[in-house]
Amino acid sequence: METKIYNQAGEETGTVVLPESVFGLAQNSDLVHQIRVSMLANARRPVAHTKDRSDVRGGGKKPWRQKGTGRARHGSRRSPIWKGGGVSHGPRKDKIYTQKINSGMAKKALNTVLSSKFKAGQIKVIKDFSWEKVSTKKFADWAAQVAENNFTSLLVVLGSGEKNIFQSGRNLSNVKVENASQLNILDVLKFKKIVFTESALAGLVERAKLNK
Repeated sequence: METKIYNQAGEETGTVVLPESVFGLAQNSDLVHQIRVSMLANARRPVAHTKDRSDVRGGGKKPWRQKGTGRARHGSRRSPIWKGGGVSHGPRKDKIYTQKINSGMAKKALNTVLSSKFKAGQIKVIKDFSWEKVSTKKFADWAAQVAENNFTSLLVVLGSGEKNIFQSGRNLSNVKVENASQLNILDVLKFKKIVFTESALAGLVERAKLNK
């Protein structure tokens, strides 16, 4: 399978061959959902934290004797039914939400989403380029040109660490610049249009070959 390749100005210059193993997979919604939920769980950092009865201060003494008062039996003021006592089943920051992700499943899910994006015409390949200095305005103008004036949700994937390009795009809320080695399913799902440089695409293809 082939797709068009463009230069930095967004002009068509030829075609590039795409591997079926990365861009020609059938849709697998169950796999994609499973990997997405697992990755979100692994990124979760619990903050909410309540004290249970073992964390509350005081309450070491029995409030009153067991029998003869006419009142209900109580053993400690730390009990959840007491005001100021511990909380039952409240959120705890020490809870572990991480889930194991099989690397083969994660890679297949990523390729499945890339295949869907390619079929929908949301992936574009451009030739490698570099900039001499950082410029957010220049990046915004370039993104509008490459994305055909519709870059409200754009992911740019580079093959190598072009520092000036990374820094030029980091202040735009609707754009993300990422290295091909860091590409993940969450970013691919989040952004509507994806632009790969030629070297980024080659790195992705090489990684797919190694995983066979």
